[in-house]
Amino acid sequence: IGSTAAFAPSSSTTATTALNAEKEMSKSLPFLPRPKLLDGTLPGDVGFDPFNLSGADKATLLNMREAELKHGRLAMLAAVGWPLAELFDGKIAGALGLQPALTSTGASPSLLNGGLDKIEPDYWVIVASIAGLAELSSKETKEEKGKQYIAGDCGFDPLGLFPQDKEGMVAMQTKEIKHSRIAMMAVLGYAAQEALYRSPVTDETPFFFKSIL
Repeated sequence: IGSTAAFAPSSSTTATTALNAEKEMSKSLPFLPRPKLLDGTLPGDVGFDPFNLSGADKATLLNMREAELKHGRLAMLAAVGWPLAELFDGKIAGALGLQPALTSTGASPSLLNGGLDKIEPDYWVIVASIAGLAELSSKETKEEKGKQYIAGDCGFDPLGLFPQDKEGMVAMQTKEIKHSRIAMMAVLGYAAQEALYRSPVTDETPFFFKSIL
């Protein structure tokens, strides 16, 4: 009677499988190995982390995803608000008898453009209050849902747009993270372009903005 050990996977086979998993290449950067934690389970994960910023454990990775989503949501608002301010701030301020908040070149106020001193302190108080309420809501949702908590969930969905089925949830989360990343790149582009050319992004690329509005 042969030994049952003949049917057990050999140690060399197990080692080879583990080695292959470690050497699996990133989908986004096929010439680099896939980061260990980026195994595709998170929506929008394509193994892109050339600087190893995702952390050393799952908890850190989820914290980074939460931060990415929050920055991405702000960027989506900024990607729309920045050019709209340059297009309509002067008109609205004139109609209300107020001073425009834009810089002397007509660009949106920013760290690189300057002009932040024109913004009323009340505005910053309102912004900080909204941010604080969002953080509190996120914390409460995390405590309430426990292990069912999804990174970035702050309990805000007044129109009920978030699907209830797992497939729909993943699809919606993937769309959000992709739009977030595009928005962050867009805002970076606005800031760099206006810092270099010292003119509003709506004037530098009018076919993106003025042709529509």
